Amino acid sequence: MNVARVAAVISRFPITAIRLGAAGLLICQTSLAGEHDASPLQLKQTFPLPGVEGRIDHLDVDLGGGRLFVCALGNNTVEVIDLRQGTRVHTVSGLGAPQGVAYVSGRLFVANDSGGMCDIYDGKDFQLLGRVDLKDDADNVRYDPATKRVYVGFGSGGIAILNSTDGKEIGSIKLAAHPEAFELEKQGRRIFVNVPGARHIAVVDREKGEVIATWAPGAFGNFPMALDEGDHRLFVGYRVPPKLIILDTESGNAVASIDIGGDPDDVFYDGKHHRIYAICGAGKVEIIEQSDANHYKILGTIDTASGARTGLLVPERDTLFVAIPRHGSESAEIRSYQIK
Repeated sequence: MNVARVAAVISRFPITAIRLGAAGLLICQTSLAGEHDASPLQLKQTFPLPGVEGRIDHLDVDLGGGRLFVCALGNNTVEVIDLRQGTRVHTVSGLGAPQGVAYVSGRLFVANDSGGMCDIYDGKDFQLLGRVDLKDDADNVRYDPATKRVYVGFGSGGIAILNSTDGKEIGSIKLAAHPEAFELEKQGRRIFVNVPGARHIAVVDREKGEVIATWAPGAFGNFPMALDEGDHRLFVGYRVPPKLIILDTESGNAVASIDIGGDPDDVFYDGKHHRIYAICGAGKVEIIEQSDANHYKILGTIDTASGARTGLLVPERDTLFVAIPRHGSESAEIRSYQIK
């Protein structure tokens, strides 16, 4: 429609109608702004990481000390952020593509892909206290406070068991292929392990130190995982196709699935708000609402950046951290989202 015709159409309406239409548009815009403000995740703070190059992998937190530890895999460092000061306060350098990190009773366990070392540092001065040679591809790290054991996925198919007090390896669990994310039951003795190279989830009895079952829902590329132990639900993120599949941990059967963004690498369950957060390298965080144990729906989506596929849920702070790698002139950063 040309300008003359638009003017002719407008001239047919009284000025009050035009004002009402403008008011309606304003109300609509205000409503949309309100909806945006009511997002389940609100960006609260950004922690710049200038000089950090390449991919960023997993994170952990020192709740008492108010510090965040970031595996800067592509930079061969672990970056230490003081959450109270809002700035980076230390860099642990000379690492070999660190992938997993856990802060345990004043010690920092760092799992390295290159060389397969699990390095153990003093959590105050970051002096190296010890090393466990896992030969290759040390990856995700988990801590069991009940037994004071640290579990580290590694190599072509294993989980090492370390004593957290002295860092010594006290056993290992054999798997069919390299383990990605895994979750430990708090009230039981099982470990659920994503084994994408074998196209299954391994169920491990950690007292026996052996696999007691394998589950294969049908999708491929199962990397991230989260557990809702109370409802007996396991949330597994797949890349081919990109979806979240929810499994019954008693039977291993899939009870629901939902499409998510591409390249998911971290999934977290928020029991307080009954939500799942899937951090996807395609540049999105998917927020999934749990209506009950069998019903789920997308509640919202937060745009992040390409390659931002890892983070950390800290329920004690109602906070979700998302790692953003460097892009062009924009430096790497950690974004802190307040959970509403």
